[in-house]
Amino acid sequence: MMKKFAIPAIVAMTLGTTGAFAAGVEGYVEDYDFSFEGPFGSFDQNQLQRGLQVYTEVCSACHGLKFVPIRTLSDEGGPDMPEDQVRAYAERYEVYDEEIEDFRPATPVDHFPESSLSNAPDLSLMAKARAGFHGPYGLGINQFFKGMGGPEYIASLLTGYTGKDKEEAGAVLYENTAYPGGWIAMAPPLYDGAVDFIDGHENDVEALSKDVAAFLTWTAEPKMMARKQAGFVGVVFLTLLSVLLYLTNKRIWAPVKGKGKKTS
Repeated sequence: MMKKFAIPAIVAMTLGTTGAFAAGVEGYVEDYDFSFEGPFGSFDQNQLQRGLQVYTEVCSACHGLKFVPIRTLSDEGGPDMPEDQVRAYAERYEVYDEEIEDFRPATPVDHFPESSLSNAPDLSLMAKARAGFHGPYGLGINQFFKGMGGPEYIASLLTGYTGKDKEEAGAVLYENTAYPGGWIAMAPPLYDGAVDFIDGHENDVEALSKDVAAFLTWTAEPKMMARKQAGFVGVVFLTLLSVLLYLTNKRIWAPVKGKGKKTS
C-alpha cells in the first residue's frame, strides 16, 4: 500500500526548479517501495537498465547528466552493462574535443552530455536535491529504513499530471499534484507505451516513472551499495569488539573484585 507524504514548499523553493510556485502550498508524493531502500536494500540491475533506456529515449532530449561518467554504466552494483555495450552506448553522443577543436563520438571515459536547454536542470544529482522526509523532521528513523524520498518525488512528479493546463504570463503551465504550487512549466514527458522494453516489462506511466527514478537515484548515489556493505561490516566489527572488550574487562578486574569479597 502506498502512503502519501508532503514535500514542504520551502524545500522546493530553496532547491530551485522550473515552473510556477505558490508559497505555502505543498505537493503530495506517493511513498513507492523501491528495492534499494532500507539498510539492506540494493539496486535492481534490470530496473536500472530500463531506467537508462527511459532517460535515453525521453529525458535526454532536454536534460543532461554532466556529472556522470559513461564508463560507470559497467560498474558492479549499478546497471552493470558489458563494456562493449557501454562503448556502443557512448557512441550515441558527440562531445567537443579541445585537442582537435571539433566534435567527436563520445567514449566511455567521457561524461554524459549537459542539458540541451538552458532552463532544463541537470539530473545527475536530482534524486538528492529533491529529497523529502517520510516521517517527523529530525528523527531519522523512517529516513534510515525508507530512504530520503528523492526517487518518490521524481516518480510522483512524472505521474502527477492531471491533464489540465493554463496560460500564465505568456507561458503554458500544467497541473501537477506533486509539484509545490500545483502548476509546472514542464509538459508531461511520459505516456503509456512511451518506451518499449525488450524483456516485455510493464511500460505504463507509473512503471516508466519508477524505473527512471531508480536510475536517477543511482546517478546521485552510485556507491550506495558499497557504502551500505561497508557500514554493515563496520557495525559487525564494532559489535564483536565491544563483546571482546567487555570479556577482557571482566577478566582483568576479576582478581581485584575477588580480593574485595574475601576482605569483607
